[in-house]
Amino acid sequence: MAQTVRRTPPFTLNTDGHAHPKENALVGVAAVLGLVAFVTAFFHNMHLISSWTGLFGILVGFWGQFVSVTTAERFVLMISIGAAAVGFYLGVAHGGLWGA
Repeated sequence: MAQTVRRTPPFTLNTDGHAHPKENALVGVAAVLGLVAFVTAFFHNMHLISSWTGLFGILVGFWGQFVSVTTAERFVLMISIGAAAVGFYLGVAHGGLWGA
């Protein structure tokens, strides 16, 4: 068949068919920071880790939103920003950025 349809894999952030290494790296960093902030927020003695990783996760996530190209990147970034925000707010509620 001369007109074969080129399909991308179903689990990819590059839904437009082009590689975006910088944008995908921002998505990965924001996801890891958001996950760490969210998990550590439920432990009172880990408020420094949750608040700092949450703050950096929010900042990296918003920067990733600014430079993102595809909808899949934006979707993962919004989930990551939400998790980082929950971790940040609970970390601040448990003791803050500089400890108490």
